[in-house]
Amino acid sequence: MLDRDSAIPLHTQLATLLRSRIHERQLLPNMQLPSERELCDEHGVSRITVRNALSELLHEGLVYTSVGKGTYVAESPLNEELQPLSSFSDDMRRRGLQVSSRVLEARIVAAGYELAEQLQLPPGAEVVRLYRLRLADGVLIALQLSHLPHHLCSGLVTYDFTTRSLFETLRTEYQHQLVHADTTISAALPRADESRLLQLSPQTAVLISEQTTFVEDGSIIEVTRSVFRGDRYKLHMTY
Repeated sequence: MLDRDSAIPLHTQLATLLRSRIHERQLLPNMQLPSERELCDEHGVSRITVRNALSELLHEGLVYTSVGKGTYVAESPLNEELQPLSSFSDDMRRRGLQVSSRVLEARIVAAGYELAEQLQLPPGAEVVRLYRLRLADGVLIALQLSHLPHHLCSGLVTYDFTTRSLFETLRTEYQHQLVHADTTISAALPRADESRLLQLSPQTAVLISEQTTFVEDGSIIEVTRSVFRGDRYKLHMTY
């Protein structure tokens, strides 16, 4: 029940009420919320009040919208402590989730000048390009584009990375010791292809991780750009 005599705005009260229903699991992930009209009738408020309340929940990542269909409860985001040498597969398996990938590309390409500089290779050197959509329990979480020097992992493209971990393969099949990684994290809006592949609105922020991984002799084994859905994945760092 909303209190019209309170100093707290009605849209804030309504957002608090809906937020409580979500946290108390009266409204479950992917369940559709009542329509704007239904919320107006139930609480005796204007459509502007309802839209402002839903906007608060959308900003907090508690709900998402589907054009022409309505507003739905969002999945709880996965929280992960930042561990650069721990693979996505390791992170998900630690929480008991089934990891899978949709391999979009797995091929050998010639390194352009920028990529060659990143990998400390001469321009034109053979590089493995591995482009994957990463899922946990069938839910889209991230988009990862990895490049690796082919001479350090010859034949890598013959492996099936639908369920296989790249880091695990480098360790077990190529006996590489992954000893160090430099990682930067930033927030941004997704590119058009990224929003399409991750099934996101172009205006929904994503987390971008850019990582360079080194092996025991100081060589760079991999550079990866990962784009995480901000509504389903959170990174956190402890010192």
